Amino acid sequence: MRLLVFGLALALLTGCSWMHSKEDGRKEAEERTKNFTEKDFYDNIQKDLTAHDWTKAIENLEALEARYPFGTYAEQAQLELIYAYHESLNYEAAIAAADRFIRLHPRHPRVDYAYYVKGMSLLASGRGLFDQYLPRDPSKRDPGSARQAFNTFSELVNAFPGSSYAPDARQHMVYLRNLMARQEIHAANYYFKRGAYLAATNRGRFVVENYQQTPAVADGLAVMAEGYHLLGMPDLALNAAQTLVLNFPDHPALDEQGHFRFQDDIKDRDSWWHKLTLGGFTPEKPPYFDSRPEYRSEGEGGNGAGDKAEPQAEPTKSRSWLNWLTFGLLG
Repeated sequence: MRLLVFGLALALLTGCSWMHSKEDGRKEAEERTKNFTEKDFYDNIQKDLTAHDWTKAIENLEALEARYPFGTYAEQAQLELIYAYHESLNYEAAIAAADRFIRLHPRHPRVDYAYYVKGMSLLASGRGLFDQYLPRDPSKRDPGSARQAFNTFSELVNAFPGSSYAPDARQHMVYLRNLMARQEIHAANYYFKRGAYLAATNRGRFVVENYQQTPAVADGLAVMAEGYHLLGMPDLALNAAQTLVLNFPDHPALDEQGHFRFQDDIKDRDSWWHKLTLGGFTPEKPPYFDSRPEYRSEGEGGNGAGDKAEPQAEPTKSRSWLNWLTFGLLG
């Protein structure tokens, strides 16, 4: 808790100093570049980008665009500004800059790059500050940015199928599709816990109908079987259970004989609380489906059956002690 408080305080202090330094940096950049030609700007920007000095590169790119909006390097500078924003972890600015470029230059030969960086920024923006330090299931995050990233990559692939960024965009689409399907299963488990069996069943059916060939389909069928059973629809429950047996015979919801384990009682009578209180208190154990641990195989990365095509959103980078200490704000 002390470390967390220290990290938050440090983040606030760093943020305040960053706002002041950014304003000072702009003034310094204006003074330093007041006699720059367009070529001088561009040469300095290339040096900044090569040195990974994103702050200085952004200042010079913004100044170049403001001073020479219709110059020789204007469009290239806008593309490099998108890149610099993304690399500086300012994802909102990268997304806005990419949208602006796409709107102004829809037929530019490198507009596919703007789509790609926008998608990557949306993918990264869904992560919290501490996600890379504390283990967290990515499928339990807010699905909004995942859907937006998927739609952006889809636009890229459909509009520019021959783009050099299309193969990587397709891989990310597979990852995001699996992620969104798993988010529906989490929602179904939540509805089971609340006793909203119809809502849970609809979530499972949505996965089966709209996210075919994703690992979550197995759990979607299990959700449908249990949901229809609890709703008093035995024919539909049996149909979903038989489909699960035929397609996923090793699913953990099935017993040794391959029969679905329908759950009628949500009370956990095997819990230690039940035994300790001699039956005086029995916690609830609503239906819950997540077959990823059972289907996980070595080298798969722990995302479940069929997720081998799921790429990492970003490559793992070695981090300095200063980066660890400041929760990624510095270093």
